[in-house]
Amino acid sequence: MEIIGVIIAGIIIGSLGKWFAPGNKSNTPLWLTTLCGIVGALIGWIIYLALGGNGSPGLDWDCWILVVVCAAIPVAIAVALLGNKKVNFPH
Repeated sequence: MEIIGVIIAGIIIGSLGKWFAPGNKSNTPLWLTTLCGIVGALIGWIIYLALGGNGSPGLDWDCWILVVVCAAIPVAIAVALLGNKKVNFPH
């Protein structure tokens, strides 16, 4: 069940990242920032498990902080790389 929460966190961070990242963000597609958020969140969760995280009962703050940070990094990179460029993605 935790994986669903991690994916939802990635969706939220990716969606919000498009609007909160600095610079001109209008050229970065929402689907790309959302996908980056999901992938980053999953990577954060895998890192947490690899470091010995065992999912303590209740809200595991260590896990969620790592997931949020790891989700924000690829979103920020995508916005920084594509935010100021004209991008023509197929619809």
